[in-house]
Amino acid sequence: MKEISNYEPQIIAFCCMHCAYAAADLAGSSRFAYPSSLKIVAIPCTGRTDMGHILKTFEDGADGVLVAGCLEGRCHFQTGNLYARQRVEHVAELLDQIGLEGERARMINISAGMGAKFAELANEFAKTISALGPTGLKKKPASRELPLPSGKIE
Repeated sequence: MKEISNYEPQIIAFCCMHCAYAAADLAGSSRFAYPSSLKIVAIPCTGRTDMGHILKTFEDGADGVLVAGCLEGRCHFQTGNLYARQRVEHVAELLDQIGLEGERARMINISAGMGAKFAELANEFAKTISALGPTGLKKKPASRELPLPSGKIE
């Protein structure tokens, strides 16, 4: 493991707005600490998160992706969280195949009233990602300058 001092992992959490987002909000309002580098993205259902979203998040510089949905069997859209779990597991396999650690992608199931549990799981995930270190995948921003022509302009 490549633990780096003063390293704060960049983590994106895709949270179901019905349960996980409410749990994150409860964690914050109850002052349960979780990493400030964890950025929450509210989505209608974790079933809307596809593998492309997760992989693009890594490409854009995230060191870890947490997908947080309703408790199994309690999804507001019936089976969205079950499909999300399959996708996250597949992304983890892909990460392993390309030489990154599959542990960088994780799915959790949580209800709206579980603010303390959300903070606990977020802290545990951040600790795992910290121990793994940065992915090194962040792309450099594209230059906004237009290329100069190589020939003579008449």
